[in-house]
Amino acid sequence: MATRIRLQRHGKKGKPFFHLVAADSRAKRDGKFIEKLGTYNPTANPAVININFDATLNWVQTGAEMSDTARAILSYKGVLYKNHLLNGVKKGALTVEQVEEKFAQWLADKDSKVQNKVDGLVKNAAQEKIARQQAEVAANAAKAAVVAAKNAPVVEEVAEEVAVEETTEEVVAEEAPAVEEAPVAEEAPAVEEAPVAEEAPAAEEASEEAAAE
Repeated sequence: MATRIRLQRHGKKGKPFFHLVAADSRAKRDGKFIEKLGTYNPTANPAVININFDATLNWVQTGAEMSDTARAILSYKGVLYKNHLLNGVKKGALTVEQVEEKFAQWLADKDSKVQNKVDGLVKNAAQEKIARQQAEVAANAAKAAVVAAKNAPVVEEVAEEVAVEETTEEVVAEEAPAVEEAPVAEEAPAVEEAPVAEEAPAAEEASEEAAAE
């Protein structure tokens, strides 16, 4: 019986979730399977893959076929690399100790790359959040400026009216004392300086001279 390692779809529309299974190559895509080997969630970032490493490696060593996606997943998880190293042991090119050492180094490098990607995603998410907050603040400031610009003319008109009223009051206040500086009543003493009564003695002296003659 030909065995094939492939994906079996689950999950809702738009949110696919897959099972990695070993099934009869003649079985329907979503039909019966021989063994469930793991799960694959492509909607996560990075994608989440969980597999039974030893069971999957055993199927690969027994010659199971693989779909393209299943092959990519097994390569990503190191199953194909481990199978390659074990084939080197069969040929006498490597020892079991060397295989374990090489594979451990490969896992360490792989984990480092995955962690760097996760850290980069977290950093980018934080930067995007800050950028969104700054954009929101700028948008609010722009809206406030527009509102202030619409209200500004009304305030200026009121201020101008108040200024005109104050100026008018000042002009009236300055003109009022000018009228008081030259009152008509002050001209009366000029008439009193040369009274007619003071000329009377001269007339009396002339009458006395005429009588003496």
